[in-house]
Amino acid sequence: MSYEWILLDADETLFDFKMSESLALSSVLTSMKLDPMDKAITDCYNRINHGLWQELEQGLINSTELRVERFRRFCLEQGLNEDAGIISDRYIESLSEQAFVLAGALDLCLYMKENGYRMAIITNGIKQVQFGRIGRSELKDFFEAVIVSEDTGFQKPQPGIFEHAFSKIGSAEKEKMLMVGDSLTSDIQGGNNVGIDTCWYNPNRLPNTTGIVPTYEIHDLAELKEILERSRA
Repeated sequence: MSYEWILLDADETLFDFKMSESLALSSVLTSMKLDPMDKAITDCYNRINHGLWQELEQGLINSTELRVERFRRFCLEQGLNEDAGIISDRYIESLSEQAFVLAGALDLCLYMKENGYRMAIITNGIKQVQFGRIGRSELKDFFEAVIVSEDTGFQKPQPGIFEHAFSKIGSAEKEKMLMVGDSLTSDIQGGNNVGIDTCWYNPNRLPNTTGIVPTYEIHDLAELKEILERSRA
């Protein structure tokens, strides 16, 4: 099958979100007079944040609630009397300014553009953050559409965000689409749910114990070129 549309996840597929998150969190913790190098403090935030993002994937919370709730719970656990809304706004602003592209992402996008593939991003997250980071990056001009969960009311792996994407890009030819992402439960399950081929980007060679089966698996972004070339053969 020759693909026409390559649908890409953003964070940890094209962009180094962990670095962006670490810098933004460090800035916020410092403003709260907390030590950003204190592992117990950062572990506390990361545990709370990760749990809430899992709830978001499951549709148990929306992104507007998540952005404040994580800091409300964090302050509660740390015994801090801070305004979670103000802290959240400060964090979101800092995070939206961080745009670190993963190794190989620019080369891959250049290859796909030069070979006539059409590209779109489908990402869970907060609109201000995702558009801010993508718009500041060297990848900003490659994508015909950027679909963010906060805009659609649906999160990957829910079919709704994919259906919104199909409408946005003006194509319903699912056999010509490939979803590429690092998350089995979000990207791959989401693609499977709507009947499009999927490619799991697994740079750390993690075992798949989920029962979620991707069409392809790659460990380096450059390997996607080989898949695309074979599909055209």
